[in-house]
Amino acid sequence: MSTDLTEPALTLSTPADILAAVPYIVGFHPTDSLVVIGLAGRVGQGEMRVCARWNLPLQPGTLRPLAALFARESITHLVAVGYGPGASVTPAVDEVMSVARWCGVTLCEVLRAHQGRYWSYVCDLADCCPPDGTPYDTSVSQIAAEATVQGLVALPDRSTLEAAIAPLPGPVRLSMRRATADAVTAFRAGLAAASDAGHFAQRFVADGLARVRTAIATSVSGGRVDDREAARLGLDLSVIRVRDEAWTLLDDAGQPAHLALWKDLTRRLEPRFVPPAASLLAMSAWRGGDCVLATIALERALAVDPDYSMANLLMHALQHLLSPKLLRDRMPSPAELDSAMGTPHAGWLLPLIGILDEKEEPAA
Repeated sequence: MSTDLTEPALTLSTPADILAAVPYIVGFHPTDSLVVIGLAGRVGQGEMRVCARWNLPLQPGTLRPLAALFARESITHLVAVGYGPGASVTPAVDEVMSVARWCGVTLCEVLRAHQGRYWSYVCDLADCCPPDGTPYDTSVSQIAAEATVQGLVALPDRSTLEAAIAPLPGPVRLSMRRATADAVTAFRAGLAAASDAGHFAQRFVADGLARVRTAIATSVSGGRVDDREAARLGLDLSVIRVRDEAWTLLDDAGQPAHLALWKDLTRRLEPRFVPPAASLLAMSAWRGGDCVLATIALERALAVDPDYSMANLLMHALQHLLSPKLLRDRMPSPAELDSAMGTPHAGWLLPLIGILDEKEEPAA
């Protein structure tokens, strides 16, 4: 997955430096992976514009979108590392090198790392790159120390990152189940008592829009919504207009607060209410340059609802190495959403009603 990466700065001068830096760039220690780092500028002084990672082995043709990415980000040279046995790494590396050469991108270093040794695909000198590989140890690298000082983190593996947005268990889960049951009961009672379903929908959407804005403001100030408000947000975000309000309010300055809010809700909400929050988490992570977290968040959303359109849209964008700027520049304002979607009506509540008609989690 691609991302802009201009800060912090790490100086990489050897293959060992590269292998020490990659886990901090992607956020975890890769295995069975291909990582491509694209740089712009003079060789040796380039600015990192792109970091992309794929699971190995790859299907032929998977890396074709790199050509458009290299052109869009003005990539002049690159570094690539494949993790795993040669049978899975070499075909992927061959494709990377072919695309780079076709685009006129200089190959600074292309490595394969496996079981504590590395091999170079651009060096065939036996005294520099012996056939049986060169041993390396990232734990003793100065690069690792520099990365840590600059606030970068390398988790042990991808599953550790998955656990960071997994559902919260124990007392938190029990409390959220109770709060969700209360929110569902209140919604059903209100809808049943309403003499005009359209007016009820208008009030529900207005309250939801206000709750989203309040939750974002709370997160910006360093706070956290309580279980009651979190559960009600779960219902609110099931309405597309309310979810899109949160999407349109995401900006670069507020991205950390959005990330914290949607990550928290992705962990706390009951599973059937997760897709909107997880998709908003993915968008926040993507705009902040963390495409691995974005992908994992989308996997959470699609595991609950494989047809959830926002998650599928974002996953398509990530898989095709599109820039978040493409969606950011096309996002309407809240006023434009109002103009395009019109006055709320009872039909807007059908996605939520459909969710509520599903089997409910037992309340504790």
